[in-house]
Amino acid sequence: MTESYFFDEATIHVRAGKGGNGCVSFRREKYVPFGGPNGGNAGAGGGVYLVANRHLSTLIQFQRKQHFRAESGGHGLGKGMQGKRGEDLFVPVPPGTVVRDAKTGALLADLVQDGQKVLVAKGGRGGRGNAAFASSTNQAPRIAEKGEPGEERSLKLELKLIADVGIIGVPNAGKSTLLAAVSAARPKIAAYPFTTLSPNLGVASLDHQTLLLADIPGLIEGAHAGAGLGIKFLRHIERTRVLIHLLNGAAPDPLQDFEAINAELALFSPKLATKPQVVVLNKMDLPQAQEMWPAVQAAMAERDLPVLAISAVTGQGTRELLWAVLGVLQALPVETPPAVEVQVFRPAEEEDVVEVVQEGDHFRVRGRRVERAAAMTDWNTREAVARFQRILKAMGVFQTLRAVGVQPGDTVFVGSHVLEWQ
Repeated sequence: MTESYFFDEATIHVRAGKGGNGCVSFRREKYVPFGGPNGGNAGAGGGVYLVANRHLSTLIQFQRKQHFRAESGGHGLGKGMQGKRGEDLFVPVPPGTVVRDAKTGALLADLVQDGQKVLVAKGGRGGRGNAAFASSTNQAPRIAEKGEPGEERSLKLELKLIADVGIIGVPNAGKSTLLAAVSAARPKIAAYPFTTLSPNLGVASLDHQTLLLADIPGLIEGAHAGAGLGIKFLRHIERTRVLIHLLNGAAPDPLQDFEAINAELALFSPKLATKPQVVVLNKMDLPQAQEMWPAVQAAMAERDLPVLAISAVTGQGTRELLWAVLGVLQALPVETPPAVEVQVFRPAEEEDVVEVVQEGDHFRVRGRRVERAAAMTDWNTREAVARFQRILKAMGVFQTLRAVGVQPGDTVFVGSHVLEWQ
């Protein structure tokens, strides 16, 4: 028998397209022997987007493919022809996917709605052709820019299921059996703890209305700290709107289990402790559960919580449970959206900020504009190198390098380019 697995975490690597190179070209027509420059600009590279797709429910597609790259921009051509822009790449992910920078852990997006998308890697700028550098003092420039490299980064994807109802309880309480009884889901079921190693989803129908349910495995005392399977799956409860708290009627003390699970929810996230709950005593086909039922009723009445008795195995009371849950859902404010983590926006690094640091026996120049200029310089063209020198001088890099003690013959890094100070 093949074991199935639920993939709710993945790390992927994305790279946007590189901008195309600008063109060096001159107008050459009959009777026009010395035409001006007409090298066209290049196209920008394509970006990489993540898009929420309601037809996906796990991140399993990233088990086999982790690297994604958008198309590079086309090169500029003569006669002023613009290079083609690179095609954007759209990577589908299931709704409920949280996107973080794998290096810093910074939140980039929380994709909760079908069709919602986020740009995770920006395409590089296309280089300008020599026509763009023509001026009154330089009417025949032989210079063109190379394309800017596209952004590249690693992303950590984390799936939090989006469901109307989450079924929680201790292991072996009958969560998977209940899900199978009220929906078409066919989870693995056996009479021992931790049979369910992943969340299962099912859709229940009630007179043309539907409920999306998820049974959450692994909740035991200490789950918030990593005991059992809880720490791995507790986050899936955050998206649900109502909880079915299933009690094991065959357990020695179902009420103690109830208190322990609620404590774990509160320790993991205070918001979970405030979610509406419908308490359900399961296994009413057993005499032990029938004897426990009056005590459970009284305890829940004290807490002002709705409580029902069912047998997931025989189907007793399961229909009434769905109607009770639907009533709780309908009583909630319609506007309530799924819980979305607050994204922190940081000011973009200023383009012209330059930093010079000494690293051992060499120096490194850092800055968005200066590193981009280095990447887009054609180092095989004397005129392009001279232009880069002028950019460094205008930005005050020469002065800063002298201030930190650069000497003739010292190595200076700008981005991935190695230069020698003279």
